[in-house]
Amino acid sequence: MLTWLQRDFHQFPPLTKALREPNGLLAAGGDLSPERLIAAYRHGCFPWFQDGQPILWWSPDPRTVLLPQELHVSRSMAKLLRQQRYRVTFDQAFAQVIAACAAPRSYANETWITEQMQRAYLELHLRGIAHSVEVWRDDELVGGLYGLAMGQLFFGESMFSRADNASKVGFITLVQHLQTWGFVLIDCQMPTEHLYSLGAKSISREQFSRYLSEYLDQPSQANWLA
Repeated sequence: MLTWLQRDFHQFPPLTKALREPNGLLAAGGDLSPERLIAAYRHGCFPWFQDGQPILWWSPDPRTVLLPQELHVSRSMAKLLRQQRYRVTFDQAFAQVIAACAAPRSYANETWITEQMQRAYLELHLRGIAHSVEVWRDDELVGGLYGLAMGQLFFGESMFSRADNASKVGFITLVQHLQTWGFVLIDCQMPTEHLYSLGAKSISREQFSRYLSEYLDQPSQANWLA
């Protein structure tokens, strides 16, 4: 991993190893071209930075992941899904979803999903690599998430919710489809109680790297526009 960073980030010397504090910081610099982003995810890295900072690349250890077969759906969530209060679609409003994920939250005004990041992931969406999940109440977008699908792995990036449990409905629906399509792991990057309540867990960077090696180039049965 570091060999790749040293070659591509020659203008910004990388750290000699991933830091423990902050956990997983690998390097600074580079750009957000589609080629670099794809290479980064293939090496277990992702960008995370704010306006005014150089592009920061991360690979936390441990890594938060969810195995589709270990998805936990509570009784209350199962009831909500049966009620069909929300309608879920895929790849119908990617730009709207990422813009909503970038919007200020009640607990923070700043966002790491800068305009530069939005443009970069929109390009990945146009190339069929980045995908969105939309949660609708009638014709109003009330929740969603986006991420990258590569091989049999899905790399989750961010989610948002404007109605009760809307993001959970979108995430659960996505995981159920990913399992049907033969995906073996969802990268959640960083731990949150929200994700742990849905069945996420932590694995070592070494374990995560083995998933990358084994499943990145395996075909899936994904049909995002079905």
